[in-house]
Amino acid sequence: MEKTASFVSFSEFYPFYLSEHANRTCRRLHFTGTSLVILIAIAATASGRYGLFWLLPLVGYGFAWAGHFYFEKNRPATFKYPFYSLLGDFVMYKDICSGRIKL
Repeated sequence: MEKTASFVSFSEFYPFYLSEHANRTCRRLHFTGTSLVILIAIAATASGRYGLFWLLPLVGYGFAWAGHFYFEKNRPATFKYPFYSLLGDFVMYKDICSGRIKL
């Protein structure tokens, strides 16, 4: 699928998103970042330390972008498709947890 394509739905976008995450190390870094985002969000909410929420984009994007720049060798889709990419992170996370995608 061409990188300049326009997507009218997430179901159209998701196969493209997965193709941008073919490298196993990149997927593992995404999984690690998303896991930490979930844990930090839970800890911040449970403890009332809402200042921890500023860590979410740093941790989430930090791990993901390292995977793209150093292992996948591509530009993160979030630069062009920010909302679909964020949703894609969590759907891919669910698919990894369910065994649909190998980690």
